[in-house]
Amino acid sequence: MAKNDVVLVGFHSVLARLKRSPGSIHAVYVDPERRDQRMRNALVELEKNGIRVMKADHRRLEGMARNIPHQGIVAMAAPVQIGISFDELMDNMGENPLLLLLDGVTDPRNFGACLRVADAAGVRAVVVPKDRSATLTESAIKASAGACETVDIVKVTNLAGTIVELKDAGIAVVGAAGEAEKSIYEFVQTGPFAWVLGAEGDGLRQLTRKRCSDLAHIPMKGSVESLNVSVATGICLYETLRQRLAG
Repeated sequence: MAKNDVVLVGFHSVLARLKRSPGSIHAVYVDPERRDQRMRNALVELEKNGIRVMKADHRRLEGMARNIPHQGIVAMAAPVQIGISFDELMDNMGENPLLLLLDGVTDPRNFGACLRVADAAGVRAVVVPKDRSATLTESAIKASAGACETVDIVKVTNLAGTIVELKDAGIAVVGAAGEAEKSIYEFVQTGPFAWVLGAEGDGLRQLTRKRCSDLAHIPMKGSVESLNVSVATGICLYETLRQRLAG
């Protein structure tokens, strides 16, 4: 393992990197006891791309994966450039973009899970602050199930200022906040749209709230006061996707 190599754990992470940049993968380690169809398919793809595959028992894979569930496959790969600049995003926004902005989400697994649902919902890019945000650790990469290889991540110095620029570009920017009067179902989301979700527990920062076009709450009928940020992200993004598919 080279000094700067990253560890890719599980089928989604390994195969997403294989699709994106096969040349960056130095070696793949697999559990010889796993002989199911999923493993056989993965081995075929790895062989097609000339990737070196080596056998490793369950205990060795656990050591490589550092207690992240490995599913019998772990890869060592060179880091690749993941993400684009804000200027690149603005120049290549596309028609009716859907964006996700995360304000201070510091838990790597939640960050990875947000990337996963963003990919599934067709999000153009995920925008995060350079400070007070989780990074693509091994846990985040695993939780993203390969989405960190497919969704553009944009790091910005000033999230509040970024929101203003997005609004000036004609994008409706709505923040999720439990105390908001309107629900997420009261917004037309078929045009250029961005959701802003805050950190677990703290929610959106005050300046972030002020810069949003509006705020919305997720209706909740039970006794819990809040939802995990990745769950809330999924609810918000899929309301947008529902409207767009219906329209």
